[in-house]
Amino acid sequence: TKLGCAEGGCGACTVMVSKYHPHQNRIIHYAVNACLAPLCSLHHCAVTTVEGIGSVASKLHPVQERIAKAHGSQCGFCTPGIVMSMYALLRNSPQPSMHDIQEAFQGNLCRCTGYRPILEGYRSFTKSGCQDSSTLPVQKLYDQSEFMPLDPTQEIIFPPELMVKQPQRELRFAGERVLWIQPCSLEELLELKATYPNAKLVVGNTEVGIEMKFKNLLYPVILAPAYIPELNIIQNTQDGIQVGASVTLTVLGDVLRAAVKKLPAHQTEVFKAVLEQLRWFAGQQIRNVAVCHVPEDSEIKCFMYVSGLVNYWEKRVIEMDGKFFPGYRKTILKPEEILLSIEIPYTRKYFSAFKQSPRKEDDIAIVTCGMNVFFKEQSNIVQSIRISYGGMAPVTVLATATCNRLLNRQWNEELLEEACTSLAEEMSLSPSAPGGMVTYRRTLTISLFYKFFLNVQHKLSLDLLKEGVTVEDVRPEYATATELFQLDSPSSVQLYQAVPPGYSDDVVGQPIMHLSALKQATGEAIYCDDIPCYENELHLALVTSTKAHALIKSIDTSDAMAVPGVVAFISAKDIPGSNMTGPVVTCVGHIVGAIVADTQAHAQRAAKAVKISYEELQPVIVTIQVCIYSTFICAHHSKWNHLAMHQRFCEMHIGGQEQFYLETNCTLAVPRGEDGEMELFVSTQSASKTQALVAKALGVSANRVVCRVKRMGGGFGGKESRSTILSTVVAVAAHTVKRPVRCMLDRDEDMLVTGGRHPFFGHYKVGYMNNGRVMALEVTLYSNAGNSLDLSLSVSRALFHMDNSYNIPNIRGTGYVCKTNLPSNSAFRGFGGPQGMMIAESWMSDVALSCGLPAEEVRRMNMYKEGDFTPFSQRLDNFTIDRCWEECMQLSDFNKRKDAVEQYNRQHRWTKRGLSIIPTKFGISFTAVFLNQAGALVLVYSDGSVLLTHGGTEMGQGLHTKMVQVASKTLGIPCSKIHITETSTNTVPNTSPTAASASSDLNGMAIYNACQTLLQRLQPYKDKNPKGCWEDWVSITAYFDRVHLSANGFYKTPDLGYDFETNSGRPFNYFSYGVAVSEVEIDCLTGSHKNLHTSIVMDVGKSLNPALDIGQVEGGFMQGLGLFTLEELRYSPDGYLYTRGPGMYKIPAFGDIPIELKAVGEPPLFLAASVFYAIKDAITAARAESNLTGPFRLDSPATPERIRNACEDKFTKLCPPADPGTFIPWAVQV
Repeated sequence: TKLGCAEGGCGACTVMVSKYHPHQNRIIHYAVNACLAPLCSLHHCAVTTVEGIGSVASKLHPVQERIAKAHGSQCGFCTPGIVMSMYALLRNSPQPSMHDIQEAFQGNLCRCTGYRPILEGYRSFTKSGCQDSSTLPVQKLYDQSEFMPLDPTQEIIFPPELMVKQPQRELRFAGERVLWIQPCSLEELLELKATYPNAKLVVGNTEVGIEMKFKNLLYPVILAPAYIPELNIIQNTQDGIQVGASVTLTVLGDVLRAAVKKLPAHQTEVFKAVLEQLRWFAGQQIRNVAVCHVPEDSEIKCFMYVSGLVNYWEKRVIEMDGKFFPGYRKTILKPEEILLSIEIPYTRKYFSAFKQSPRKEDDIAIVTCGMNVFFKEQSNIVQSIRISYGGMAPVTVLATATCNRLLNRQWNEELLEEACTSLAEEMSLSPSAPGGMVTYRRTLTISLFYKFFLNVQHKLSLDLLKEGVTVEDVRPEYATATELFQLDSPSSVQLYQAVPPGYSDDVVGQPIMHLSALKQATGEAIYCDDIPCYENELHLALVTSTKAHALIKSIDTSDAMAVPGVVAFISAKDIPGSNMTGPVVTCVGHIVGAIVADTQAHAQRAAKAVKISYEELQPVIVTIQVCIYSTFICAHHSKWNHLAMHQRFCEMHIGGQEQFYLETNCTLAVPRGEDGEMELFVSTQSASKTQALVAKALGVSANRVVCRVKRMGGGFGGKESRSTILSTVVAVAAHTVKRPVRCMLDRDEDMLVTGGRHPFFGHYKVGYMNNGRVMALEVTLYSNAGNSLDLSLSVSRALFHMDNSYNIPNIRGTGYVCKTNLPSNSAFRGFGGPQGMMIAESWMSDVALSCGLPAEEVRRMNMYKEGDFTPFSQRLDNFTIDRCWEECMQLSDFNKRKDAVEQYNRQHRWTKRGLSIIPTKFGISFTAVFLNQAGALVLVYSDGSVLLTHGGTEMGQGLHTKMVQVASKTLGIPCSKIHITETSTNTVPNTSPTAASASSDLNGMAIYNACQTLLQRLQPYKDKNPKGCWEDWVSITAYFDRVHLSANGFYKTPDLGYDFETNSGRPFNYFSYGVAVSEVEIDCLTGSHKNLHTSIVMDVGKSLNPALDIGQVEGGFMQGLGLFTLEELRYSPDGYLYTRGPGMYKIPAFGDIPIELKAVGEPPLFLAASVFYAIKDAITAARAESNLTGPFRLDSPATPERIRNACEDKFTKLCPPADPGTFIPWAVQV
């Protein structure tokens, strides 16, 4: 069981809780987030973790086996949580539907796999199993017939001693600062609330746990009323369903679904609306414990529930109307009162509720609304109407003025126009409003009302028709605006080049399972923080700057040192070696010092108590634009008057991206007590760089420091250089206190201090002919580096990819690295390449729109051909992108699909579909030439077993598995005889980072070199005994003949090197080529989109392991999907990062994968740009409805906000944005 975010947003910590429920009179099993579940709340409960259901050492559970064998575990850090979500589902439903499985995973995130193999592996538990509907010849990546059957009768039994009907006495747990009380009766609860009026009532801890962890709030007394019978009541009343305040959202959903099936449709409109909201509210783990009375949840509080409140003297019933919430997170409850129950009313027919969020699954709403209207008998005249919104103010607001204007009006277009105009006036927001997205939120209030208007218009016309009254129905092309979002079950096909017949013994090219997959699925795989604690070990917590640019005047640690268990405060004066920073902090999150204490909790508490006095400095530069203006750098374009062509100037901004590896940065430093030796266990992609920088900080030579890396729970470039900022601090602390010191960053700390992918701003001038042929291009790229250079110069890879796959006769590119007061940005998958290619596709899209030509024709016309030269003078040999293009067109059935898209768009006004095909050319090699080297050490023991060590690190990509395959083939022995323990600087020195898509090439060749050396030494013994086996040659002959049975291997990529001055040389060893087709559907009223189809074709040569490479296909594609359509880092104008966890920063979830996915090969992340440009294609169709044609700017990511704002129509015109410079925005585009 792992810790991924500590806020219930990623599911890595999922466990199953089982308990006897006295009010349901049965044993219930449900998944929960361990990070939020208080230990005190588990009295009389059984907790099952991933380690408890099976192990490699004993017996696997089918849930563990299937995710591993289906290749659904890469880095493995999320795997235990996913396994337990599935296990809990199977305990309740041994043969679930795919809908059940998708719903169970709404609270789980994975950054590696792309989700498809997980869903496909677990599809085998459904009644239909893994049915393949594809007509294509498909090679299987695994054999489903090998799966163990699921036998529900063999599951762990619930402990009989926990079959307790109800707690018979009050329970109290006293901690250092908090008293937890679990009363057993309503009377006890009321007495306690009277005694402790400010006590918090906690059932699921889904809100209080967040407040105490991240808002530094302390609640000295917590009351836990989960078992009180009166708070668990569920009963039908004359007016609705009464639900006790401790009833969980999951149980509430079950009750409402049963009511919808049983009761007449006209009574259950509110029930259906609540169910629709619950469907997208949080994840299953949260819904299993969260209760329905929580007033803070904006998705729930738009509904007009009737609430029952009770105190020690009286019971009162009030309506949950506009007065129920007098302020932000405040209700009209008195301090001594508690909420006893709520009543969800029956309704007449015309009720709707909507929620719009950045991501559909498990997301916080941007705007929600609940709307209800009543009509006079046999008419469409409004008798009463209520419209309420969440997300437009600190509390739920009623559009009272608008509702009053609509009374006694006919439900028609005139009413709609009046309502929209009134809502635009009434639902106003300050341009500086918290949460930002002001124009979008205002537009949503109108768009969502319009959806309600259409919904009511359709139902009303049908109802009145039955009574002989005719009113206008919804136009057919408007109908999709009223449809609810449906999450379809995904289907997929994976094609790869199979090993030819007769070569079945060749392990290279076989889809072998990740060698650690089974251990990862059982929780037995050891990550850095899983290493058992040393006897005298201490824990470290960082102290970071709260200012973006300031001089540190003083640091007061007196309060911090008074916290129990605190041992030391570590600061710059404790560094025995090199220190090149301070006393000026240059970003929010700049590490100022660290607290060392006996526990992590004490260290973190003390770190928050450190008081730092600052003198703020100017300027504070956060954005690229401010950096450009403050340093007077700008794009200077040449005059092209002599060229007879059209010219276009444009700009594009590409947002940054957080790596969001599931395992945050972690270091354990162990001083060895002599000669300055230090041993480090680190989650890093760069063991040698960690070794070197720690040695420098400690003032010792590198040979005194050993860095070990077993595996990482994801890296993606984020642990190439930025992991060292933690490792050096922990090492200095361990050196200072002379004891082992450990630190694993919390998610919010990690996101704050480590930076991410560079935001880019591109300014370009493109010249083209009428037929779409691009003749000239001048592009200027600016990257936001943050407060240090770090690896930003290597992001010059963007310039090497500014052409993407297009041959431009006249081209010039200029790049600038912008220093800002943000945490230093660093490497991330693609390393500048995706940003450069994204700008290229932007000007290519502009050319197609300007010429009025199909984009696919313009792209195809401008593509390179075999033997062409790039702008950096490298010849394109073995150029296969044209073949990839044709194969992808055929695989996706592009022309037929395009006709269908065009027909759909003619028939639908408020939903549009888009289609795009995008090529890519990605250079493989480090652009820093010296890094293109690798070493290996192969040890053969006298029993014939082989220990393999190389310079690469395992972060889920399966590098160790591939290296074992290479050694297996070279030595001619089974993979079972070969083992890799770890990556360590005392076995292979001076290793390059595991990055740049080059690690398999470099380390594989180094291993091949070492194995060839060994084979040469063994050859005489093989010649003497040709019928012998490996053990005969090694154990019986070579060893006794004193043959050296270990060998070093080394490899450097030949003929590399590029000179910017002369524009000559070879920056890349070769290129990988690929093409992707994507189809999407957008909701023009909300900006939401669905990924309908993606086909990917990539030429990667001969795959070492198709299963792992296809995993990289889909995982990389989904990361690109996040980069270009979803993930948005949001900073304040002062440089404070708002998005510091999964609550506000949304990576793609299970529901975001394309409904239909076909993949061939291993593409870089960039091919997800096909989704972005499919969205742009759909927006183009929407804009045409408003007579808007030609190019338009769409920045990345294409979030719902940007999509909706780009689909300009009569509603957006009612909500114009405020003029820039007239206000201070809540967030800025960095």
